[in-house]
Amino acid sequence: MGEKIIPYGRQFIDAEDVQAVVSCLESGWLTTGPAVERFERKVADRVRAGYGVAFSSGSTALMGAVAALGLGPGDEVITTPITFAATANCILNCGAKPVFADVLPDSLLIDPQSVESLVTPATKAIFAVDYAGQPCDYPVLRAIADKNGLTLLSDCCHGLGSEQGGLTPAQQADITIYSFHPVKAITTGEGGMLVSDDAEIAAAAASFRNHGITSDFKKREHSASYVYDIERPGGNYRLSDIHCALGCSQLDKLDFFLRERERIAGIYDEVFSNFSAVAPLRREPGHANHLYVVRVDNAVRDDLFRLMRSGGIMVNVHYLPVHLMTLYRCELGTGEGLCPVAEKAAKEILSLPIFPGLTAEEQNRVVDVLKIGLIQLESGK
Repeated sequence: MGEKIIPYGRQFIDAEDVQAVVSCLESGWLTTGPAVERFERKVADRVRAGYGVAFSSGSTALMGAVAALGLGPGDEVITTPITFAATANCILNCGAKPVFADVLPDSLLIDPQSVESLVTPATKAIFAVDYAGQPCDYPVLRAIADKNGLTLLSDCCHGLGSEQGGLTPAQQADITIYSFHPVKAITTGEGGMLVSDDAEIAAAAASFRNHGITSDFKKREHSASYVYDIERPGGNYRLSDIHCALGCSQLDKLDFFLRERERIAGIYDEVFSNFSAVAPLRREPGHANHLYVVRVDNAVRDDLFRLMRSGGIMVNVHYLPVHLMTLYRCELGTGEGLCPVAEKAAKEILSLPIFPGLTAEEQNRVVDVLKIGLIQLESGK
């Protein structure tokens, strides 16, 4: 029997989480009940935002953001190619055009200079992505957005718990999106949330997640009315009380999760500081450490990926540039050379295992296999 599989990310569930879900099941409320509002308020308070709107996933929360802004054909949104495709897909799906800015080589965060160079009269928003859990340069992006009358959105699906100069991304962007997938900072199984200080945006997002209906069940019940209207397109993108009960319990452990991720990342930093074949991405204070990403020689990256996976270490690549995907090549005519920094990095990056519960023995194994593999591959070139 081979050695135990080490994933790049994994949820941390304890007895309190299980009891929270059981209590929800016993309460009589399974969906659109009190646990949803409680979770929305807890997340909004944690990130210091006025309103929270829970969604069935981070991806549907992204959809809710562009829907709340009324983006559509003729509009352009500047974003990054180094992200999960959902960020760009939500723009394309509403009929708007994603415009890809390049990234900074040391962090792979969106490059503000590239963003500014791409602003046109059709630009309506900037959709920044806090890649790996590190906040983008929000002060500069905020200045660009304000100068040009643009909405600043933050895809902070990697970054719950992150800060920058004492401010959360939600305090600097107009709309911020979080994800609660099992590999994220906390989990609801599947789930996401849109937060904003703008009451109208929150109301529009809440309507979008419920088929575009103007009033929810609780409001109609309170007013003893069956009447409702639909003013905008929408769908069923709601998050159940069961998911939110788990989320409330998980959020109580966020500080512990963040400390564990920082501890593990710090060990990697120390190990790789004396190993020139591995270059970790820059980490600033306040990083949420959703991913720990290193760059290696592109001539050996794919072989190293296969070698580590064959040894039971499930390294990953985050991400293949979105603008090189077939959909975007066909729809927008994008291709090689559009974002050279991102394209070069995508051939060199590996995401190493990092999650609460990763043991010292497991982390040592990750490092040993990585080092031995690189030495073997470099000597065989």
